[in-house]
Amino acid sequence: MPTRRPDPARCLPSAEAQASRFARQREADRAATAEDYVELIADLIREEKEARAVVIARRMGVSQATVTATVARLQRDGLVETQPYRGLFLTEAGQQMAAAARARHELLVRFLIALGLDAETAEQDAEGLEHHVSDKALAVFGKFLEGR
Repeated sequence: MPTRRPDPARCLPSAEAQASRFARQREADRAATAEDYVELIADLIREEKEARAVVIARRMGVSQATVTATVARLQRDGLVETQPYRGLFLTEAGQQMAAAARARHELLVRFLIALGLDAETAEQDAEGLEHHVSDKALAVFGKFLEGR
């Protein structure tokens, strides 16, 4: 009787490899909030000509205090600018982040639909996946879509 080889998908990775994977996911989780906010701010500016904290709070399903704290962090990180008695504005870096997040989202939606998922579920699932998928995977998804 032949000896069975262990299934690589079931083998525990090295401690360094596993730590690296978890660190990447923690960083993606931290970046997800910033990406969601700048993407929403860009969408609001495009559609409604302004982005206000009260609207962001309603659309994100969070309190205005949460939006205020997050916007302060985004401002500190050079992604958002505020002006007294006016809405929020994206810096060049914020605009670039929003465009990249939007492109990832749209690619993932198209990919999931191409695999047979309905549009509503694809939109919902892409919202979480867009922050955690690697650039390498996105390139493969894009190639797949080009070949269809």
